[in-house]
Amino acid sequence: MLNRRRFLASASAAAALAALGIAPEAVAAGRIKMGSSEKFSFDTLIARARDMAKTPYNPHNKVPRDILDQIDYEAHGKIRFNTDYAPFADGPGQFPLTFFHLGKFFLVPVHMYLLDGPGSAPTRAREILYNDNYFDMPADSPAHKLPAGSGFAGFRFQESRLADQQKKDWRSNDWVAFLGASYFRAIGDLYQYGLSARGIAIDVAEAGKKEEFPDFTHFFFEPSAPDSDTVVVYALLEGPSVTGAYRFTMRRAEGVTMEIDKSLFLRRDVARLGLAPATSMYWFSETVKGTGVDWRPEVHDSDGLAMWNGNGEHIWRPLNNPPHTIASAFADSGLRGFGLSQRDRDFDHYQDGVMYQRRPGLWVEPLENWGDGAVQLIEINTDDEIHDNIVAMWVPKAAATAGSNYRLRYRLYWQQDEPFPSPLARCVATRLGNGGQPGQPRPPNMRKFVVEFKGAPLEKLPFGTKPEVVLNTSRGSFSYIFAEPVPNGIAGHWRAQFDLAVDGEEPVDMRLFLRDKGEALTETWLFQYHPFKTSPVYR
Repeated sequence: MLNRRRFLASASAAAALAALGIAPEAVAAGRIKMGSSEKFSFDTLIARARDMAKTPYNPHNKVPRDILDQIDYEAHGKIRFNTDYAPFADGPGQFPLTFFHLGKFFLVPVHMYLLDGPGSAPTRAREILYNDNYFDMPADSPAHKLPAGSGFAGFRFQESRLADQQKKDWRSNDWVAFLGASYFRAIGDLYQYGLSARGIAIDVAEAGKKEEFPDFTHFFFEPSAPDSDTVVVYALLEGPSVTGAYRFTMRRAEGVTMEIDKSLFLRRDVARLGLAPATSMYWFSETVKGTGVDWRPEVHDSDGLAMWNGNGEHIWRPLNNPPHTIASAFADSGLRGFGLSQRDRDFDHYQDGVMYQRRPGLWVEPLENWGDGAVQLIEINTDDEIHDNIVAMWVPKAAATAGSNYRLRYRLYWQQDEPFPSPLARCVATRLGNGGQPGQPRPPNMRKFVVEFKGAPLEKLPFGTKPEVVLNTSRGSFSYIFAEPVPNGIAGHWRAQFDLAVDGEEPVDMRLFLRDKGEALTETWLFQYHPFKTSPVYR
């Protein structure tokens, strides 16, 4: 290792540290510990991941587990990164970088490196070595027992240091965070965290297999141009079944946009390989709510899966909290995009200070043709809002076998609305109730469905025209099918209503849209109904 004092004595060394976003005097004073310089480029990171995939998985967690177990939820909550140590706090770029601490629920040490130039070309990297001095914590915190160089749990970028500090202090406001396994998330344009994305999903809800959670183990941060709204981060991923190299180009504008370039290498066969996965929470909504479940009208981070398939059809699939784990597949070729959305933005529908109405949606846009495969939706039963029970991802049709490799480019949009909305009327509500007619005995195996649409094509319907309800089901029979304007005085707001009679306990898949003179007026509504006899949430 180079002699630090002699290194700092040279003007070139000082310039190098400044390029890394670290004040030279901070290193000289011993406040920030830096590793030795090493070569880096995205190509060499990809080669590193490829070579790792040829060797058996060997987790490198050398941090004492007994100490990490003492850093429980309460102890971890008292540990805060001291922003005086934040890289890029004085530039280059406008977004300071801060770190998360290890703990009982974040066991894997993650290594953080600063680059002295763009990682698209050969450059140099130096690791920021962990020191508990970087964090504000109580004197009796068990974190003080960790050895020097233990590592970090994750990172986040703070809001712009160039912004009006009276409105948004960068020290207490961040806009993107990477923490735990390969999870990451952003706040979107409504300034609220919600659902998460993942680098990869391995064997989610696969029968007879335990889900695997590969980890981002190394991050490399590229210096930004002075006033740039973009940051570039590279990551190395490793797990028992896969290795990977990632480049994240993240733009903080009105919302947050991420362009992801990744190379994956499989160590062994994977039954369900989930690419570009999103993870969210759906407990209950206006669609289905058991009596007395909770005092709030709705609780969810997302309320539906939106898809734009290769045929140009826009699809809306409301989410379920099913009686048991359900995997649904929507086969496609030439997928144009998909995402988990929070369409309901009315505070009165949630009545909660955690601001569910501000949770961002996450849209995935392939930047090349992904070929044949399926958008798969995994829905897992939950009885609380603390569990992420929803996963949406792209699963290639071809088998994911050991030795396979993948190169994908796609863009993620974190914002309140889908970036490519259909010109057709969109689904705005799905409601369920007892089937049959008021004043008449209600049939025991019949449910009533009311599906609402709103948008310009419905506004333009000639006076007196009623759209046709186009309706299909995987099983069961329909009755009392009709469409009518919602009687709220809002132009272009219609609802389709029907009863479904069905026996047995197997799920029922339905499809519906409105049309006039052979032309579709609305996006396509898909729904999976679980006959209420099997699920107390329907009672």
